[in-house]
Amino acid sequence: MIDITAFEWYNERMDKWDKRFMELTEKVGTWASCLRRKVGAVIVRDNRVMATGYNGAPAGIQNCVERGECLRQKYNIESGTRAELCYAAHAEQNALIQAARYGISIDGSTLYCTHQPCVICAKMIINAGIKRVVYREGYPDEFSLQLFKEAGTDIEKFEE
Repeated sequence: MIDITAFEWYNERMDKWDKRFMELTEKVGTWASCLRRKVGAVIVRDNRVMATGYNGAPAGIQNCVERGECLRQKYNIESGTRAELCYAAHAEQNALIQAARYGISIDGSTLYCTHQPCVICAKMIINAGIKRVVYREGYPDEFSLQLFKEAGTDIEKFEE
């Protein structure tokens, strides 16, 4: 007989779902048109994918690959600063926009992302009603972590 508590069973099961969705963020991130960083995001509710996003230029705008240069590299802009100086929208932003565009409720959902969200994305995630964020790689933005904590949004670094 296997000796496992309901809590342990639930955590083991959630770990498997987290792994699946984190793998999906990596795949979605490969679609990014950014020259510096490939970021993917997946919004999930009840273990169902609601929306995906990757970092890339808005529809109808030439992306960095097409331009052959990165605006941030061109002007030597430090990572984690001046996010507005970029042709791309962040993966988290694009996932939120896709959900809104297609009328998909994401209230109470989980956002999986390849990288820790920046403060701009954190504000959008909090206002969208997302309750949990899981990311793989860190990002130099302590203020976003502070906002998540203050808002009561669970944020977890994914560890295999």
